[in-house]
Order: sequence, then structure tokens, then C-alpha cells
Amino acid sequence: MLYSPKKLFLFFLLCIMLIVNYNKNGFVTAANSIGLNYGLLGDNLPSPSNVINLYKSIDITKIRIFDPNTEVLNALRGHRDIAVTVGVRDQDLAALAASEEAVKGWFATNIEPYLSDVNIAFITVGNEVIPGPIGSHVLPVMQSLTNLVKSRNLPISISTVVAMWNLEQSYPPSAGMFTSQAREQLVPVLKLLSQTNTPILVNIYPYFSYASDPSSIPLDYATFNTEAIVVQDGPLGYSNMFDSIFDAFVWAMEKEGVKDLPMVVSETGWPSAGNGNFTTPDIAGTYNRNFVKHIASGKGTPKKPNKGIDGFLFATFNENQKPAGTEQNFGLYNPSDMKPIYKLF
Repeated sequence: MLYSPKKLFLFFLLCIMLIVNYNKNGFVTAANSIGLNYGLLGDNLPSPSNVINLYKSIDITKIRIFDPNTEVLNALRGHRDIAVTVGVRDQDLAALAASEEAVKGWFATNIEPYLSDVNIAFITVGNEVIPGPIGSHVLPVMQSLTNLVKSRNLPISISTVVAMWNLEQSYPPSAGMFTSQAREQLVPVLKLLSQTNTPILVNIYPYFSYASDPSSIPLDYATFNTEAIVVQDGPLGYSNMFDSIFDAFVWAMEKEGVKDLPMVVSETGWPSAGNGNFTTPDIAGTYNRNFVKHIASGKGTPKKPNKGIDGFLFATFNENQKPAGTEQNFGLYNPSDMKPIYKLF
């Protein structure tokens, strides 16, 4: 029997909610902890209005878009139950870093028209550009946007999205430390975020670590599919790679004097095709299901126990204009018929 995307995802979320544990922060449910990335690099994607209807039908209340796409933002008008993270395009950073007036103009064009009826929760300045040749532009743009939203008393958080290549060392997690370029470009950003208690957004992909060294990394460890301790780091035991990577970043921040800064997982996922037996619908489904269970449990990580984690799965659809291979196959849904790539439960 074939099930609709709505029935499959609702059943999925219902099952997750039934296993939720209570912690000191209260109940954490899949519906209010898991968001979806909405990428647009495809020529066969559904209309934004249909995509928003899909999100509402499966109780998704957080999405992330990579630029201030007018069609998507217009489709979100009136749907204030969906919190949106909007990205500043990497190619715009240099011009915006040059002056606060440029930032004000960008905001007036891309954000201001939607404030009354779109729930814009975050603006992210650049996507994985730190460390790198344009990474130095992130801090001044963040400062200008932070000043702007503060002067307007707007409930919009300003941050950036970073990848794990900021880590020079990540194993064991307690040895986590940043590269020299990350210390130069990222640490000032982290200290700005600490002043406003705004989360840093991090992309965590156990898939890439596993695919690069499958003989050394157990698949069950990479996909949350074992309770057995695989990595013992002093008193802390790790049964999944996600927690290990997450905590390595926490340790690296602490070594730079940045403590207790919240982290949001802006991307994680597993491709369902593109790299042979490493990327099957079964493995992708296992990882994504178990990630949602892990977040919904509210148990946090070994270094940060009982601390809820916000996370976004990557991505809503397979996108055929991305580079061929795994990059085209991270979607939960086929764009042509909006049906799931695999059963979610």
C-alpha cells in the first residue's frame, strides 16, 4: 500500500513524540525541534506555495532558505507559525561589509517588506565561508545587522553558518581545537554572539567522515544505530559520531574562552544515492530517523547532557542542479511528485 507524504511524515512525528523523555527544560518534541532546509537548486521543484503547504501538513515549524528568495518569502506571507532562517548570499558579503548603509539597503530590500506577515527568526551571514578568503567579511556584516535589528527592537537573531573544517582536531572530542585561520576569523564572531547569547549555526555531517574512512568508522556509529560506547574520552562515552563532532566543536570554543554559547545544527543528513553502497535509501532513512529520535529525546550530548538541541535536516528535495553525485541526493522528497524517497518510519 502506498501512503501520502503527509501520512508518512505525520506517522513518523507521532512515533517520535511517543518516545520523548522529560528533562529539566520540559518536553521536547520532534515537531518543535526539527526544521528542514529548503534548497532551490533544481529545475523541477514544486511551487513555493505547494512546498509551504507540505510543511504545514507535516507540522514543520522551522525552515531555512539560503537567500532572500522573493517567491518563497511571498508564499510564507500569513504563515507566521513557520519560523524562517534567511541567508545572506556569499557573493553579497564584500559589498555589505564595506558600509553600514549597504547593509541598511539590503535589509530594506530583502527583509523589511516581509516583517509584518512573515516570521523571520534568523538572518545568517554567509554559508560556510569561515575560514576562507571572504570569511573576514562576516563579522562586520553581522555587527551592522545586529545593530540594525537592535535599534528597531526586532526579534531577529543574527548569526552565521560554519562547517566542521574549522576544526584542526576533533578526535577525541576533548582534543577539539580550531585551525589558525578559524581562530582569526571565527573566534571574534563567536565572541560577538556571546554578547547577545545568539547561537552559532553549525553543519554536521557524519556521512562525510564515514565515507572517507569506512574501514575505521562503524556504520552503526555513524548512523546513531548502536547504544554501545565506541569512543571513550575520559569519563565521556560516545555511541554516535554526531555527538562526538558536536562536542569537539564545544571543546574548541571553550579553549578560546567561549563557554555556554548555544549551537544550532543548521544542516545534517545522509544522501540516499550517489556513492554506491554507502548511500542507499535504507541507510539515509536510518540516519535521519535516528537523528530525529536523538533530538526528540532531549538527552543532549555526553558533554552537554539534558540540553536540548535544535536541528535542521538537509534537505527537503533532491536538487538536480547541484553537482552530480551525492550532492543531488540529500532530499527527503522527490521534487516531481513530492513523495518521500524512503519511508520515514
